[in-house]
Amino acid sequence: MKKWIFSSLLVLVSTAQAHEFWMTPDRFSPAANAPVKLSLRVGEGFLGEPVGFGQPMAISLRWHSLRGTKDLTRQLPATEQGAVALAFDRPGAQIVALDTQPVTTELSADKFTAYLREDGLEHVIALREASGQSAAPGRERYRRHVKTLLNVGGKTDKVFAKRTGQTLEIVPLKNPQRLKAGEALPVEVLFKGAPLPGALVKLWSRRGEQFDMLTTRTDASGKSITTLPWTGTWMVSVVHMVPNTEGHGQEWDSHWANLTFALPAVP
Repeated sequence: MKKWIFSSLLVLVSTAQAHEFWMTPDRFSPAANAPVKLSLRVGEGFLGEPVGFGQPMAISLRWHSLRGTKDLTRQLPATEQGAVALAFDRPGAQIVALDTQPVTTELSADKFTAYLREDGLEHVIALREASGQSAAPGRERYRRHVKTLLNVGGKTDKVFAKRTGQTLEIVPLKNPQRLKAGEALPVEVLFKGAPLPGALVKLWSRRGEQFDMLTTRTDASGKSITTLPWTGTWMVSVVHMVPNTEGHGQEWDSHWANLTFALPAVP
């Protein structure tokens, strides 16, 4: 990777709670050495709004390829930009993975419970009920762990299944870049490197104005499998929440993982 380009500022970070947050390239299959613009979005319906991209909001930005892992965090702009562009100098599968700084939030009891139900976090509802906290506001610290999979120069390789080491991570067990519409994508969800059973997995598809979402749960081994009916851009997401043991006024730590990729159309 030799080239970085920073575009003008669009908006500051505004990662609304209980909304998806993802990274998307302007092209999933660029030519080698061609700049690819990466941007961040937050919101609903796999459409969202642009989010600033830069050092203030990032814990780490890493690039994974057959040659290993490169830390790009210090190369991010000092102020948040609308997008960053980078170029990959060799063909093959490439993963770009971002971990964000923690953000704290507080929701009323009813809104917090609704959010927990929406994202399949029934175990947190049960814990709040058992401790007599169901009517209390939900105070939370959340982090994002997002990555995008690119296919550079029309080539792909085993990097698609690489574990990036993020706290919460979605790992495809078949290569999405080789799937056809109607075929199934198995994934594994890992929390701190261990399989996460019972997690609600959402698969989002957008084709122009058409938006669809599929849902499934991971099994006892942290795996799920879902048929992808359409070509185009896909996002897989999962949320996990645990009690916060570090204090600071928040009772809960949540982690939001995300993977974006393109299911290519058959020529």
